[in-house]
Amino acid sequence: MSSPTFNSIATILETDFKLDRSAISPATVLTDLGLDSLALMEFVFAVEDAFHLRIPEDRLDPREAGITLQRLCEVIDTESSGVAAPSAEAAHA
Repeated sequence: MSSPTFNSIATILETDFKLDRSAISPATVLTDLGLDSLALMEFVFAVEDAFHLRIPEDRLDPREAGITLQRLCEVIDTESSGVAAPSAEAAHA
């Protein structure tokens, strides 16, 4: 995936969190980025600031296991478009 959303997220991880760009892919799981819980929340805040939106925890809880950068991109794109989508809980039901 080389969407503008993914590229922006990858740039944040590379620039702000000093992660190797080659280790960042859409399939990368948030909890596998090597960020501690505080850094993970700082990453989410940086993404929210970059896209000028807030990601509701019912849509995406970064502490939840298995959430990929692809899923983060999908949530950002949906939130940015203003289109209602099922919550993360509904998606896992």
